[in-house]
Amino acid sequence: MEKFCEDLGVDPENVVMLVIAYKMGAKQMGYFTQEEWLNGLTELQCDSAHKLQNKLEYLRSLLNDPQIFKAIYRYSYDFARQRSLDTSTARALLGVLLPRWSLRAALCRFLSGDAREDPTNNTTTSSPTSAPEEL
Repeated sequence: MEKFCEDLGVDPENVVMLVIAYKMGAKQMGYFTQEEWLNGLTELQCDSAHKLQNKLEYLRSLLNDPQIFKAIYRYSYDFARQRSLDTSTARALLGVLLPRWSLRAALCRFLSGDAREDPTNNTTTSSPTSAPEEL
């Protein structure tokens, strides 16, 4: 996988690698079977790393489609093959999938156990729709 990423000029943690895995129908993280590889590259109409490299922007743009984004988001958790993720994996996936989400940093702090709650602010009983933007 490292060689593949190197050939594409892409960091292995770049979200486009998750999109490629999704398009190839990969069932195991960091590994493509020959069948997944051939089917995925056929679907993407690529027969070389160079042609796939030329499709990277297209693959990134797929994340702008809400339905495709939702499918890839769900796939990422199935891809990890767990119903629950350890916090470091969850934080990494949040960083890859939701880098511009305004509450991502706060959620990552919460997952790390670094969140601080003001005991005088009883937000746990308030409606989730009334949560402050800055959490």
